[in-house]
Order: sequence, then C-alpha cells, then structure tokens
Amino acid sequence: EIEGLTRAGRWALALGDTREAVRCFRKALLLSGGATSPWLRRVCAFNLGAAYVETGKPKKGLEFLLQSQPSEGESGEHSGDLYFNIGAAHEGLRDFPKALEHFGKAAGHDRAAQAGSRAGTRVQMGCCYLGMREPARAARCFLDAARTYAAAASPEAAAVALSRASGSMLQSRRFRAAEITGVLAQCRSLCESIPDPALRGKLYNDIGLGYSQLHIFSLAAESFEQALALCGGEPDRRREAALLQNLGAAHNALRSFGTALGWHRRAAALHSALGNRRAQGQCFSNLAYACSRLGSHEAAAENYLHALQAFRDSGDMQGQWQAREGLGAACFHLGDPQKAVGHYKEAL
Repeated sequence: EIEGLTRAGRWALALGDTREAVRCFRKALLLSGGATSPWLRRVCAFNLGAAYVETGKPKKGLEFLLQSQPSEGESGEHSGDLYFNIGAAHEGLRDFPKALEHFGKAAGHDRAAQAGSRAGTRVQMGCCYLGMREPARAARCFLDAARTYAAAASPEAAAVALSRASGSMLQSRRFRAAEITGVLAQCRSLCESIPDPALRGKLYNDIGLGYSQLHIFSLAAESFEQALALCGGEPDRRREAALLQNLGAAHNALRSFGTALGWHRRAAALHSALGNRRAQGQCFSNLAYACSRLGSHEAAAENYLHALQAFRDSGDMQGQWQAREGLGAACFHLGDPQKAVGHYKEAL
C-alpha cells in the first residue's frame, strides 16, 4: 500500500496537484510507522517534506526533510536530492546562507548526476545570491547553469538561465556592456529553437528590456516586436499593452517619432481598456513628446492634458509635474507665454 500511495503522490506532483501529493505522502508516512525498515520511513518523510516545500510550506517541509537524513554509516545514495530540498526549504525561509550551504553539498553529490540536476542546483544558488543582494555572484551561477543546460541540449532552460544572468549582470554593474550584449545575443539565438510561444515571447520582452538598459534601442525595438507577434489572446493583454508602450518608448529614443506615434496610441488605448490609468498617462506623455518633436505642439498640449488627468486619477505626483512641464513647453511654442509660466509654476 505504501508503494501505491508513493506512486500516486509522485503522479499528483507531476500533474501539479500538490495537495493530493501531500495527502498521499502523509498517509504513506503514517503507514510506514508500523514498518520494520527505518529506510522506508526516511523515504516517506523525504517525499512528504519535498512536497511541502513544493506547496510553499518550507518550515513544515524542513521538519520532515531533517527526519529523512540517513544515520551515520548508512548509504547516502540520494543525498544530492536531500541536500537540494533542504536548501530549497531554507531558501523558502529566506535563510540564504544555509540554503547555499546545502545547495553546495547537493552540487558535490550532483557531479555524477544528470546535467539538468547540476544546472538546477546552480540556478537555485543564483536565486539565493539575488536574495542576498549579490547580483554579480548570481550572474555567474546563472551563466554556469546556462552552459550546462546548453551542453545537455536543453535550449529552453539555457535561454531562461541566460535571461536571468543578463538581468543580474545589469543589476550588479560589474560587467562590461560587451559581456552583457554577448549574453543577450546568445539568449536571442536560443529563442528561435523554443517551441513554446509564451516562453519565447517572455524571453524576447526581457531581452528587449536588457537592450533598452544598455541604450541599444534598435535591437530593443526588434526584440519587443518579436515578443508582440507572440502575444496570443486575452491572457496576454497586459503584456501586449506593456510591449506596445516599450515599443513607443524605444522609437522615441531612436528619434523615429512618426513610427512611435502609432505605438503610443495603441498602448494608451489598450491600457485604457485594462483600466490602468497610470500606464495610460505614461503613454499620453510619450505621445505628447513625440508630437512636440514633430512640431505638432497643439497635439502635444492636448496629450499632455490627457496625461495630467490620468496621473491625477492614479495619484502619480512625479507624472503630474512632468506633464505640467510638457504643457509649459507646448504653450510657449503656441505663443502663450503667460499660460506657459502658469504651468511651470504648478510643476514647481
């Protein structure tokens, strides 16, 4: 019966039904109390502990995982899995140094294990370093994981690890722009072989944001357009609105203001439909700036007014003074210096 419950629990975990998995593993552990084999009880305790960690209950998980440790002199053939799960429990409890200690032990046991397991451990270590606000160390863990995943022919996992590495590299400010663009380019080339459109779209968006931070706006715009083409239906509406907004901003930065207008208008309309007034205000502000650079100062003033109202509705003070400044500049261009001065005073 214990074997049947264990199989059922693993199947439930594979299907993402963590509550059912916990139920099966808990019952198996209770039954194992009457068994003569301490090894069987430890296996059951491990399964239950790992399932609790998976369900977001690391404290409870850790309690059972510690019960599953082999006693001295016993074989620790599955020690890598045990250390990994204890590390994951400590990570869930935000005790990052202890988590790293156990992930390090798991990595030592993982040398003979599959590449995916080794790389997974490095990813978790990277997450711990991010939790400890050490993005440079996190970046190195993610890069190491990406290399291992690539060698094991897992392009999806390699691309995700590279994406996380580039974000950490940008955050740390310890890497040269050329190193970061190299990682972004690798990630982009791997995207082409990823069959899942949702994952591919998310990665292209992250790549675009990375290029934007490096001020490489032509590649940013290209990546955002690739991500936009992969947005599918209702669940992606918020991402679609953000992508349209990012595309508009990228084209403003490229000084291709005529092209930017269409993206700003689409983004503002979609943010309006989604009820996101603050983001809509940002789009109106970006649209007004593009209009002013094209010499359409009346349209600029109108859009700065729309932006001002949206920022008032969402309580964004910084947005309000920026819109006021824009209105001041537009009024000067329209030959109304008195009104312009009034807007500048309001901005102050």
